[in-house]
Amino acid sequence: MVHNLKIEETYAYAIVTGDKNFEVRYDDRGYQKGDIVRFQAVNEKGEPIDNMINGVNYTITYVLHGFGIKDGWCVFGISME
Repeated sequence: MVHNLKIEETYAYAIVTGDKNFEVRYDDRGYQKGDIVRFQAVNEKGEPIDNMINGVNYTITYVLHGFGIKDGWCVFGISME
């Protein structure tokens, strides 16, 4: 499964630099280990912007539910393909 997700520029930068290798998301898509995530960077108004993260494939390496995570939400680890 491929998930196309918007991401604010500041968080996109943290992923591109390797400082951030996870995402906290509402789990309305049923994220699973092995799924692919493609990000589209957006500005504070939610409008698409050019960014190095756009179109890069990241693989979900782990999905965490429960354990202090609010119901309906998850945290998933990502790595660049």
